[in-house]
Amino acid sequence: MAFAITQTCCADASCVAVCPVNCIHPTPDEPDFGTTDMLYVDPRTCIDCGACADACPVDAIFPVDALTAAMRPYADINAGYYAGRAPVAADPSPNFHAWGPPDFTRTIPGDFPELDVAVVGSGPAGMYAVQDLLLHTSARVTLLDRLLVAGGLLRFGVAPDHTSTRKIGDTFARLHHHPRLRLRLGVEVGRDVSTDELAARHDAVIYAVGAASPRPLGIPGEDLSLAATTVVGWYNGHPDVPANAVHLSAERVVVVGTGNVALDVARILTADPADLAGTAIAPHALAALRASKVREVVLLGRGGPESAAYTRSELLALAQRSSVDLAVDAHDPRIPAAIDGALGKAGLLRGVDRVSVDWSAPPAHDRRRIVLRFHATPVELSDDQNLWVDGAHGVAKIVTGQVVHAVGHRSTALSGLPFDETTGTIPNTAGRVHGRPGAYVVGWAKRGSTGGIGANRTCAAETVGTLLEDVVAGRLPGGAATTRSAWPRLWPRRSGRA
Repeated sequence: MAFAITQTCCADASCVAVCPVNCIHPTPDEPDFGTTDMLYVDPRTCIDCGACADACPVDAIFPVDALTAAMRPYADINAGYYAGRAPVAADPSPNFHAWGPPDFTRTIPGDFPELDVAVVGSGPAGMYAVQDLLLHTSARVTLLDRLLVAGGLLRFGVAPDHTSTRKIGDTFARLHHHPRLRLRLGVEVGRDVSTDELAARHDAVIYAVGAASPRPLGIPGEDLSLAATTVVGWYNGHPDVPANAVHLSAERVVVVGTGNVALDVARILTADPADLAGTAIAPHALAALRASKVREVVLLGRGGPESAAYTRSELLALAQRSSVDLAVDAHDPRIPAAIDGALGKAGLLRGVDRVSVDWSAPPAHDRRRIVLRFHATPVELSDDQNLWVDGAHGVAKIVTGQVVHAVGHRSTALSGLPFDETTGTIPNTAGRVHGRPGAYVVGWAKRGSTGGIGANRTCAAETVGTLLEDVVAGRLPGGAATTRSAWPRLWPRRSGRA
């Protein structure tokens, strides 16, 4: 019986590396990698060895015959990826990975025996870079984070009920105690140390600073709305977000956006607090949810159901909740047409209730409900927290008491480094920061806010490979060895383990 990859897939390709018959795709060297919702097991070639399940850092892989009723659709999702595709090899025998020429790109030359690298940011992108450096080179690494708690996006960005996804943080946490790592928490670049000081004290610096700033809506009154980053930080207990940042006194909350973050916000705001009590949710958020008046969350999408940004796995999980209704507002004739004729993501909405909603009044139903409203472009948020949207029948008002915008993220400029205001990224080539020898970037600050947690593994491998290429070619500026003795005077007392 074949195995299947399920909802919590992080796509870091750990499973690909251990599969003896090359039945998991897309692989990191294939064009689809990083663009699909998840990775998929080919049931035609899987030999049921279980190596992938053992290697999965987020417990997302199970035997098909062991899937629960709620998870059973993933057997079809895995098989569906291969529908119409030729097998990887015409030979019916196992297709073992081919041996390639030796690759020693992670080797540090003998004349650079004590490579010192600083990594700024302890989220997934930074930790994949740290892991590569510690496990595949002899480099010494200093890991810095501006917060007093390590983890970045894994700690403060993943929804508290996604417990399996959070498990990858345990793998990274083990590296915090590696003998060649110095962990410095509570150290902010630009406040406690400058980019020039970091460059002077290290042979190279990798910036994994993420994309923490929300993209604006660009409509009048948007300052009255909440950014999804604030809501996510609030229920995850982010130290920068006050406990009273989110109020749940409105019966209807509108979330502008249809990505996975928007779905996370909708799911948490409509969840039964009892189901969240044993998770990592912040106590103040759990208390607020117990007293919440929210009965309906509306997800607004500018496009149709075929272009929604959420992944199939997240939508499937939302549709399977028995305690919360999921509905589609069928106000536009394009919507049912797109759903009924779709084979992909939009097709998952085929069995979802279609409703006609009176948006000029508060919700009239008692059960909690999430409504997907497509082809709806926000145009203005009024002082009384009502949202005006442009749809199939012109501009209409949605009565609500709270609007959350979840339309993406972007990085912010870091003093001393170049910054592209258009893309919201640090300009780079394969991770090498333009105009700053010895400076590198990884993650969303490198490529924009695209790709999930696992996409950072190949992203980090490329950046570390570029760094080591520069070591071999003698392109690093040097000078770190003369200033290493200055370390103790550089860090504030709140720093972490020496």
